[in-house]
This record gives sequence, C-alpha cells and structure tokens, in this order.
Amino acid sequence: MSDDKQMQQLLSKYDKESSYRNLLGTMSWIVSILAIGFSIYQIYVSIFPPPPAQLHRSIHLAFALGLIFLLFPATKKGDRTRVSWQDGILSVVSMAVSLYWVFNYESLFTRVGNFNQTDLIVGGLAILLVLEAARRVVGMPIVVIAVVFMLYALYGKELPGFFAHRGVSVERLISHQFFTLEGIFGTPLAVSATFIFLFLLFGAFLEKTGVGAYFNDLALVVAGKRIGGPAKVAVFSSALQGTISGSSVANVVTSGSFTIPMMKRLGYRPEFAGAVEAASSTGGQIMPPIMGAAAFLMAEFTGIPYWEIALAAAIPAVLYFTGIWIMVHLEAKRLGLRGLTEEELPDRKEVWKKSYLLLPIIAIIAFLIMGVSPIRSALYAIVVAVIVGSFRKETRMSFRDILQALETGARSALGVAAATACAGIIVGVVTLTGVGLKFANGLLDFSGGIILLTLFLTMIASILLGMGTPTTANYIITSTIAAPAIIALGKPALAAHMFTFYFGIVADITPPVALAAFAASGIAKSKPMLTGLNSTKLAIAAFIIPYVFVMSPELLLIDATWSEASWVIATSLLGMIGVSAGLIGYGYLPMAWWQRILTGGAGLLLIVPGFITDLLGVGTLFTIFMLQWIKRKKNNVSSTLDAA
Repeated sequence: MSDDKQMQQLLSKYDKESSYRNLLGTMSWIVSILAIGFSIYQIYVSIFPPPPAQLHRSIHLAFALGLIFLLFPATKKGDRTRVSWQDGILSVVSMAVSLYWVFNYESLFTRVGNFNQTDLIVGGLAILLVLEAARRVVGMPIVVIAVVFMLYALYGKELPGFFAHRGVSVERLISHQFFTLEGIFGTPLAVSATFIFLFLLFGAFLEKTGVGAYFNDLALVVAGKRIGGPAKVAVFSSALQGTISGSSVANVVTSGSFTIPMMKRLGYRPEFAGAVEAASSTGGQIMPPIMGAAAFLMAEFTGIPYWEIALAAAIPAVLYFTGIWIMVHLEAKRLGLRGLTEEELPDRKEVWKKSYLLLPIIAIIAFLIMGVSPIRSALYAIVVAVIVGSFRKETRMSFRDILQALETGARSALGVAAATACAGIIVGVVTLTGVGLKFANGLLDFSGGIILLTLFLTMIASILLGMGTPTTANYIITSTIAAPAIIALGKPALAAHMFTFYFGIVADITPPVALAAFAASGIAKSKPMLTGLNSTKLAIAAFIIPYVFVMSPELLLIDATWSEASWVIATSLLGMIGVSAGLIGYGYLPMAWWQRILTGGAGLLLIVPGFITDLLGVGTLFTIFMLQWIKRKKNNVSSTLDAA
C-alpha cells in the first residue's frame, strides 16, 4: 500500500473531517463551484460590511450544510464516488432551511415571540439537519452531548436536586435555538463565520506554497543531528504545524508519516515513537496564534482581545513542548540512540534559502501586534502568501492553484462550521436553563470550595467532555460547562478558560478515546492503548501547567511584571526537567527508584508557585544531579544532559 493511501485511510478512520467522498464528473464540479463560492463570499464580507448577523450566519451555514451532505456519506460503507439521491435532497433542503432567515427576514422580525407553525417546522428541521451534519463530519460524541442537553431542557423539571429547572416547551426550545442569536446562530457560529474561516483559508494558501513540507525540512535541519534527532524533529515540526493546523489527528498523520518511521529505524520503541508524534501534534492545538481556532472563540467568550490571549498562551505552550523535548532527549540517552547523519538530512543551504516561506506567518503576527483586526490580518496574510509564493518558480501559485486553495479552505471549514453550529445548540440550552451555573455550584458544593479539589474535578469533567470532539467544539463545551466553577472561586476568566481548554485538548491522547494516539499507532504499527499511555506520560506538562497558571496567573502574564513572569517561567522550566527525568528514570545516569521519586517530586515542587516550594525543589534537584554527576565522573561515563 502506498504511503499516500495509508495516510488517507488513517485520516478517514480517526479524523471524520477527512472521511469525504472523492467525487467525479459533474458533481465534482458542483462541489468545487460551491466551495469556491463559499470562500469568495467569506472574503467579500471581510472586505465590505457584512449583512445583519442573522443573514450572514445563515448564509455561512447554508454553504456549509449544503457541502457537507454532498461530500460526506451517511455511513462508512456509503459510496465514495457519487452522491446518493437522498443526500442530494438533504443538501438542497439544508440550504433552503438555513436561508429561511434570508427569505423571511422582515416578517420574522415582526412576529418575534409569536412564531407560526411553518416557522417551528423549519426550526425543528434545522436542528435535525445540524445534528446529522455534525454526526457525519465531526462524529457522534458532540451529537450525543447536544441531544442530552436538549432532553435536559425538555425534561429537566423532573430531575431532583439543584439540576432541576422550570421546564422548557418544545416550541420554546425550537424558537430559542433557531430564531435567536443564542442557539445555532450564536457566538460559536459567528466566530466560525468570521475569524476562523479566514485563518483556515490562510492555512490552505500556505499549504499551496509548500509551507507544510518546508516545516518538516526546517525541523530536520534544526534538530535532526541532535541526540534522538527524529523524535526532536517530530516535536519541532509539530510545534510549527500547530501555528496553522486545526486538527491533532491531521497533524499526526501528515508529520508522523515520515517522523515515526525515522524514530523506529533509529531504535525507538514503536509505542514511544507513536506517542512522541501524538503528544507533539496535540500540543499544536495550544500553540499560538491559531490554537486550533479556539483563540478566537476564547476572545468572544471572555471579552479579552485576541492578541492578549495569543500572547498569554505562548509561555504555557513553550513549556509544554520543552517538557516533551527533554523527555525524548533523556529517553534517547537512556537507549543510546544517535541523531541523523548529514547524508540523511536535506541540503541545509537549500532549506535556508526557502526561509522566505515563513514570511506570511511572520506577517500575520506583525499585523496582529500592530493592532490590525484578526480578520484583516488573515486577509492581508493571504495576499502576502501569494506574493511570497511568487518568489520562486516551484512555489509560484497559478490561477488554478488559487482556485484550489479557495476550495481547500472552504472544505477545511466544514467541520468547524458543523461543530460550532452543533455546539450552539448546547450553549442555547445553557442560556435557556442556566445549567452552566448549576453545574458550577454543584461542583463547588461537592469540592467544599477547596481549590485543588475543584480544579481536579473540573479537569476530569473537561477530559470527559472533550473526548472525541474537535478543538473548537471541545473548547465551547468545556468552557461553557466547567469554566464557571473556577471563575466562581475568584480566579481570572482567562485562566479558567485556558484550564478547561487544555484538558479538553489532552483528551486526544488520553485513553480510552485517544484519537491522535490511535492514529499514530496506525503508522507506528504499535499497540494503540500502550501508545496512548505513553502519549499521556510525554504530555505530562499539559496536566501540570494548567494548575500552575490558575494558582499563579503570572504564567499567563495576568497582572504580572516581567520579573515576576520570568521567575515563574524559570522555575517551571527547571521543574519540567525534574518531572521528565523522574518519569524517564534518567539524568546523568540511570536513576534508582528512590531518585526517580525525589526528582519527580522536586520538579512538582518547582512548578507549584511559592518561595518555600521553589527552595525545596532546587535543593533536592541539585542534590540528586550532583550525586549522579559525581558517580558519572568516577565511572568515566559521558554526560547525558549536554546538547538537549
């Protein structure tokens, strides 16, 4: 089986958004025209004033639903080369239902609160079509959650205790979901229809200029010759891919298809090789400026400017990847693995000559720093990508390439549109019943207001809610349900939202539903569950850092001077070295069991904010590593901490 075919099979199996039809003939042209039209519409409304919110969001949803039913079959066994007549009808009906607002805008406003039977039938159909579209392109987990929430809205009055509410009629539920801006057409879909689409389109244009492949070559040049080179290449390239990618699984398959075989060839165990790629690719979702498109949602939900969120997320993301880098380095030293040879690396001069391909990413960051709106920043960056691509013949975009980028960008937005529309149903129930506040109060009552216990319970809830859902829907669900409990304890809203976001993301590598780890195991030919467990160990930073920035918001640059933030960063980095060495069982030499416990414990003390804990952590680490260094000198063993 060819590598491309294997990649597509893995994507189809673990990433619902990649399980689409490969249409031929007339229908292929229809889909292409619709997708290109979708992108052109979104570009138009980013340049000129968009129509009223209800109209803009309904047009966005109409394009998305129409394309989803044409591209994604109802079952895995569905025909992948042609559209069934049932799906053709669903595509047309979904577009007509979505555009109901456009056709009846004035009359709907005149009868607000007094909707007729036709309105309610259309609204009910819209809910069902959104759920079905989300099932096809996103997966069952988010649909199940949305259905449970709607059942709660209808029958919650029958529940005992604090979860009970006054009850909601079917008519009120439908009207709230479809005829207000708090349901399907709420904030999540609004963000999809504005910020997220253009950033995904930007990613499509970057791919056309060859940036994705360049990231891999750059990572090989920077990290390939180092100890355990291929594993470090996976970490570095995934961090770069995360700046433009919106999917952990897609990142795993694209990067892992060449990093995992390299790791196995040099001696890494298959489970460890797959885990490195899975943990690194999942970390790409927390890497600014995109953050799996969740940064834009966070800005809308918290009211904090987007650039402040991206800046605050940078330090935790660097700590996360530093933790993985240290672990793969220590594992390589423990196993005695080498780096890649010069012959195994791409030509350095050629790679550095192509560094201009990074200009669009630098440009978008520069635009954001200058205060340009995210929408305009993405639009200008697309123009920069086209210009930069024209510097060399092999990256120059023809008119056909531009059309293909427009189509690819629209296709990549379908999953986000379906996920945000479906998540809007969940948010609609929350605003209708107040269940978010009820859940927060219940969590606080159960934990007795003890901060660490509250955080632990919120972590578990976020992981469970995030299992099997894409980044955007993941964040919407976890932040709506779990974040209010942390905010109620007086913690900053940004810290609370980042906490739930992090633990929703690590659900991608946390068994039993570890989609990114399972995709990596498919490439590594390893045991899926063991790969997931190794991924969780490598991503230990993601389980520790959120506690740190809730307890010590300086890590997110909240009300902190640079000296305070620098101290927290320094101690956290030192703590990650301790935790990593304890988990791997290696420092300068193999560690005894008691050394591993003390080293890991010292690392945790350093990560927990406080002068006393920092002092104890530094003292313990210094003692353990000094003992190992002395023993190494006696045995004339080479250092393991050089060139990390």
